[in-house]
Amino acid sequence: MRGTVARWSGLAGTLFLIGLGGGIAPAQAGTPAGTANLGSADFTKSGTTSTIPVLAECAVEGPTSASSAPVSRPGVRFGSGTSACTTTVTDPANDVTTTTSKATGSDFELSALVSVGGPRIRIRNYEVTCTGTQSQTSANWHFSGLSGITGLPSPMPVNYTKPITKSNGTVLANAVFNIQTLPGDGSIALTTLRIDFLPASTITGSVRLGHAACGPTP
Repeated sequence: MRGTVARWSGLAGTLFLIGLGGGIAPAQAGTPAGTANLGSADFTKSGTTSTIPVLAECAVEGPTSASSAPVSRPGVRFGSGTSACTTTVTDPANDVTTTTSKATGSDFELSALVSVGGPRIRIRNYEVTCTGTQSQTSANWHFSGLSGITGLPSPMPVNYTKPITKSNGTVLANAVFNIQTLPGDGSIALTTLRIDFLPASTITGSVRLGHAACGPTP
């Protein structure tokens, strides 16, 4: 790898990995060619477990598209959304391709913290994309209509943690934004947001929103 460049604009972000090579190992067998999903939830509050499996997951290897109707469990709601994982042939003579894996969701709401003195968290729209070529991979995300969490920095740092508190300052959960995983083989995994409940909330578990991953194409 000859360099990395990060660019940010508001509540959005792009990470480019430029120049695969220079000592970078080939993508491993477990590295996805491309995948994306809307998110998931798995947490327990007052003895009730709210589980939402990974929603609308697509993969370059198939299924290449997926969709989800609104899904609600006690304390959490995902609105409708779609995903698409496509392969585009850019050089037919040499079988050169580009992959794009994208998930687009809407109307997310987390209400689990309200009864313990925390905020109701809403995100109106969100999108996460990962693109792979022979020479680079890139990932980006954005969301709009956020309420219940304020004071976020711009640009957004990688793996930025924002405590979610009661009015008295007690930390009930951590909201982790812009979660990036770079295995070192040219691939990227990006999660827009993960909310981890802390002991003061009496809730255990976490919620994930917007995920995409991809590797360089052969």
